[in-house]
Amino acid sequence: MKLLNDHLKEEYGCKVYKLSLQLNVTCPVRDGRLDTRGCIFCSEGGSGDFAACRNKSVTEQIAEAKERVLAKAGTHAKYIAYFQSFTNTYGDTDYLERSYREAMEPDDIVALSIGTRPDCISDEMLDILGKLNKIKPVWIELGLQTIHPESAHYIRRGYELSVYDECVDRLRKKGITVIVHVILGLPGESHEDMKESVRYVCASGVQGIKLQLLHVLKGTDLYQDYLQGKVPVMSMEEYMELLSELLPLIPDDVVIHRLTGDGPKRLLAAPLWTADKKRVLNEIKKLTEQ
Repeated sequence: MKLLNDHLKEEYGCKVYKLSLQLNVTCPVRDGRLDTRGCIFCSEGGSGDFAACRNKSVTEQIAEAKERVLAKAGTHAKYIAYFQSFTNTYGDTDYLERSYREAMEPDDIVALSIGTRPDCISDEMLDILGKLNKIKPVWIELGLQTIHPESAHYIRRGYELSVYDECVDRLRKKGITVIVHVILGLPGESHEDMKESVRYVCASGVQGIKLQLLHVLKGTDLYQDYLQGKVPVMSMEEYMELLSELLPLIPDDVVIHRLTGDGPKRLLAAPLWTADKKRVLNEIKKLTEQ
């Protein structure tokens, strides 16, 4: 089992921090191409509630994000520029390429990480990513969430599993690192269903995986279902038990980028125990050290 922190320390010889940045982009399930409501779990911030202000330049956002972690990072840390919210390969390609290059320019930025969807990487964008990957490592983070069609329909994902498979293949042919998000605890999914998603992702040729506990944010359509009793949530004990079943399925050549997740406290409706981040991380540490 290889965790991201350990992997980055091996690669760069020091602690590496992710800087969450924003672009002026949207998503095909928000702009009307596929839907206007967004994914059922997604906040108005497009899953980038902790990112810097999108109205500022990328350079300004990087400076502010560094300032927020300065106390623990020190002055000799390295960073990954992470475009997190919404769909960051969806929009004007000239604007996107300029923004990527601006983010990669500082010497202490060692990699560029781009959150997006498998159905939003055009051939032109793929060529851009391939060129940038020759300058510094480019990571593409794909929001798959589940391999199960019923769950994908419920969350309004908007693309078939075959689209994901084709996208991973195209990215890997360009030598680009692929990281995949999987949500744990979607309504109606059993432990075996979630195991199947993790197995599938790990066998699909990717280099990293993020396991994200489903959390319910106020203002989302998922929140309305939660209020109606349609969305069961796990206790911390149940979640740790689930992780203990999933971790052995992840091979050593797939880096684990995340084992939990939390929403902003002002929006978090459930499960509330995820807001106690220190306690959650301590429990995860016990689990990974076994």
